Amino acid sequence: MKLQTTVPLIKSENSIDYQSKLLLLGSCFVENIGEKLEYFKFQQLQNPFGILFHLLAIENLVERAIENRNYQENEVFEHHGIWHCFDAHSDNSATSKTILLQNLNEGLKETKQQLEQTTHIIITLGTAWVYRHNSTKKAVANCHKVPQKEFSKELLSIEVIKNSLARLIELVHSVNENAQVIFTISPVRHLKDGFTENQQSKSHLITALHGVLSSRAQSREIYFPSYEIMMDELRDYRFYGKDMVHPNELAIDYIWEKFKSSWISSQSYAVMEEVEAIQKGLQHRAFNPDSEEHQKFKKSLQTKITYLKERYPFMKFA
Repeated sequence: MKLQTTVPLIKSENSIDYQSKLLLLGSCFVENIGEKLEYFKFQQLQNPFGILFHLLAIENLVERAIENRNYQENEVFEHHGIWHCFDAHSDNSATSKTILLQNLNEGLKETKQQLEQTTHIIITLGTAWVYRHNSTKKAVANCHKVPQKEFSKELLSIEVIKNSLARLIELVHSVNENAQVIFTISPVRHLKDGFTENQQSKSHLITALHGVLSSRAQSREIYFPSYEIMMDELRDYRFYGKDMVHPNELAIDYIWEKFKSSWISSQSYAVMEEVEAIQKGLQHRAFNPDSEEHQKFKKSLQTKITYLKERYPFMKFA
C-alpha cells in the first residue's frame, strides 16, 4: 500500500562537489539550504544583501554588481537612528551612513566576484508581491518599518516576472556563461498577504518560471521542486514551525536530503561524513574539560581538522 506521493527527482549530471563554488540568492528558504552547505563546509557566498524575497530585488543586486554601480549617499536613509537602504535587508542596516555604504558596496564587489567564478547559483523565489516606494516608483527589497502609507502594494504579473527572469539569466551568463543556475520556489507561506493572495503569488512565480525554462531548451538553468516537495510529500501541519508559515527543522532536513540526492555528488558524501564528525566533536561539551580523556579527544579532533584542511584549505572550523 502506497501512503505518500513522491515528487520525481533526477540526479544532476552537473553536480555539486567540494571544488564547486556556489552563490545563493533569494528568500529565507535559500538560507536554510545555505546553512546546510555551510555546515558541510562547501564553498559558498550567501545573500550578500540579506534575504531578498522577490525577483526584482535579486535582479537589481546582480545588475548593479555586474555594472559596478556603487551606492551613493542619496540612496540610503536614516530611520529611528539606523541607516537603511531599500535595496537590502535590514540585516545590512548600520548605525552610520558611512558604514552602511561600505557594507553595501562590499556586498556588490563580493557578488560580482562570486558571479564570475561560480559553478552553481541557487535562486529561491519567495513571493510575487512587491511594495513600491511611492516617491520613486521602485520596488523595494525591504520596507524597514517605514510607514506603510509611503508604499503601494502590487502583485507582479506573469509577464513582468518572465521578463525579469530572462534578464537575470542574461546578466549571469554575460559574466559566466558556464554557471549552472538552479531555481526553486520557497515553500514558506506568505500568509500576511492573505491565503488566496499567497496562492496567487506562488502560481505567478511557478507559471512564469516554467514558461521561461521551457523556452530555453538545452540551457544551463534547471528547477528544483522544494515547494512541491513541501506541498505533496510533507502535506501536514506538523512539518511547519509554530508560526505555521515556515518549514520546521524536520521539513528542512527532509528537503535538504532530497536536494543532496539530486545535486550533491555522491563522491562528496565521504567528505561530508568527515566534516559532520568534526562538527559534532566541536559541539561536544565535556563533563570534565581537564580530564586526560577529554585532552585526548581534543587532540584527536584537531588531527582530523588538520588532515581535512590539508586536502581542502578553504575549510574553516570555529
